[in-house]
Amino acid sequence: MAKRVEDLTVTANRRLNREYFVLELSSAGPLPEMRPGQFAQVRVEGSSTTFLRRPVSIHDFDPVENKIKLLVQIVGKGTEALSGLKSGDLLNMVYPLGNSFSLPGRGEKALLAGGGCGIAPLLFLSRYLAANGFEPDILLGFRNKERILESGEYEKFGRVFLTTEDGSAGEKGFLTEHPVLLSGKYDIVYCCGPEPMMKAVASICKEQDIRCEVSLEQLMGCGIGACLCCVVDTVKGNLCTCTDGPVFNVNDLKW
Repeated sequence: MAKRVEDLTVTANRRLNREYFVLELSSAGPLPEMRPGQFAQVRVEGSSTTFLRRPVSIHDFDPVENKIKLLVQIVGKGTEALSGLKSGDLLNMVYPLGNSFSLPGRGEKALLAGGGCGIAPLLFLSRYLAANGFEPDILLGFRNKERILESGEYEKFGRVFLTTEDGSAGEKGFLTEHPVLLSGKYDIVYCCGPEPMMKAVASICKEQDIRCEVSLEQLMGCGIGACLCCVVDTVKGNLCTCTDGPVFNVNDLKW
């Protein structure tokens, strides 16, 4: 799949809460083919302390509207600078990078499980599955109702189940405690979020003999496998998350 380095135009910067915002971007020409799970390396302008591009999951891609969305969490000066982008500004990206989630088999039932900012690649996956004739269930976990992100967007493509740690919305508790995950009725589970959560989901899936794919959130310097700062230990040896991932079958990870 061809990679591009280009300036995209910001069409909207939608603030979700104090920590998160969604950038909507468009191109003068047709956007390239993309697959759910892929990411972009974003150049940050206007931050004297930010020298490297920042990796950001492709949150959503609508080929009909020719738009791409990035869900970004403000965690430092680089992402804080990105939060100040306005409609009409340009954002330079290298994209689409990495591999992607696989499609379920015909007639298989899929569950998407995301926690916090880890929900980012799962909206595009939800759209992609729905477009290919699947009806996914989507399990989203947050600390409290004030931190719930984009649940209405996910409802466009499947049934949504929510958990909050304090019980202020949805089921009380952790995502890994929700009955829908423990039901054993799925053929494949797609997961992204904090590593301890993903490891717990992977363990549940292994116990139930369910295929599980996770999107790793590693630090990345280059995004093309040159800097080796995102190496992960697998049964196939050390692999770069940015080129061999970010999506891995949990059976290939030494967890």
